[in-house]
Amino acid sequence: MTDILVIEDNEELGTLICDFLRREGYSVEWKMNAEEGIEALRKAAFKLLLLDVMLPGMDGYEALQEIRKTQKLPVLMMSAKTDDQSKILGLQVGADDYVDKPFSIPVLGFKIRALLRRTYELSEDRQLLSHENITLDLNTRTVYKDGEVIPAGAKEFDLLAYLMAHPAQVIKKEKLFNEVWGFDSVSEQGSLNVHIRWLREKLEEDPKNPRLIRTVWGVGYQFGGGGE
Repeated sequence: MTDILVIEDNEELGTLICDFLRREGYSVEWKMNAEEGIEALRKAAFKLLLLDVMLPGMDGYEALQEIRKTQKLPVLMMSAKTDDQSKILGLQVGADDYVDKPFSIPVLGFKIRALLRRTYELSEDRQLLSHENITLDLNTRTVYKDGEVIPAGAKEFDLLAYLMAHPAQVIKKEKLFNEVWGFDSVSEQGSLNVHIRWLREKLEEDPKNPRLIRTVWGVGYQFGGGGE
């Protein structure tokens, strides 16, 4: 998962922002128009969106309205429009915070850190599960590998979510099946083995020698950890 997506059409400012963020230790992707930014959000996961208002074609307000149909990531809007009505409009269409242009880079950095902290550290209802290069967005029920969307069926997602929520724990097959399919399910427990195989084919570098979803022989499965 990439930390920050920047949508800014001014090349000089965009370069300045991205260089600063990378020096601060963030991973960054930069798009120069709303359409490319929306496409990037469809294909990969980001922790935060830094969005300019005045963009060529679709402006920032229109872009955010479109983004909010499917995405709940925190959004910090940037704009030279400093009047109250413009700020209110930005908040109404879904921005979490607003920074006036021209701004000082340290102020921008402070606002980004505060927004990330509020969203991901202080939230009691975290919406992301991550391990190495795998991320689950529990809100949109989306799986990402190396930032790319991995298609997953409903049971595959539920199974992976349960495993990732219990990292390094050895979970018995019967318990795992009951947690995902339910005690009164008419499905056979063999369905579990099939879905594990499908997940490995999608997520593992070598599905025949899995690192992420390990088999603990005679017991069940373990996500990560040191199982054999």
